[in-house]
Amino acid sequence: MILVGLTGGVACGKSSVARLFQDCGAILIDADVLARTVVERGKPALKNIARVFGKKCLLPDGALNRPALAKIVFGSPAKLKKLNAIVHPRVARAQAKMARDIATQEPHAVVIYDAPVLIEAGAHKRMDKIVVVSADEQTQIKRLHNRSHLSKKEALHRIKSQMPLAKKTALADYVIDGTLSYEQTKHEVERTYAELKQLA
Repeated sequence: MILVGLTGGVACGKSSVARLFQDCGAILIDADVLARTVVERGKPALKNIARVFGKKCLLPDGALNRPALAKIVFGSPAKLKKLNAIVHPRVARAQAKMARDIATQEPHAVVIYDAPVLIEAGAHKRMDKIVVVSADEQTQIKRLHNRSHLSKKEALHRIKSQMPLAKKTALADYVIDGTLSYEQTKHEVERTYAELKQLA
């Protein structure tokens, strides 16, 4: 089995690339899904979040109030670091368990771990290979505006709050250009998958 970390900048087209890898036959582990699972009601992570950031992070039913938490942590690197310290290790454990389970069932699988903050969380060190999806800043701004109705200033703030793409691509084994047409991207993913499948 080969474990491949898939990451990139915001609005670079990473989700589309992840789906194309799945179409090729890869098994996808989605870090965002795991992150939502580890903070469900009754889970230790949620209790930790409420203790560190206050009860205002919870909805009346006891579930996580995502917009309230986002307001607290985005714009404060120190608070975001505290939140990541609660969530990331639990996500890492869940990912490792899923990978072990897949390895026993499908020993020659190509497993794609789709994680926006793969490198920031240090998870890239556990991967066999790293794929980074990149795009130029203008494309990111345009997509964020179309997708989330963000102003140019808000979009830039979102982009700048992430690790620079150049640093991510420097650590990549494969870089996929997220500005290519669907057909070109599909071709790139198929070519990359064929190489990864040989390694698996």
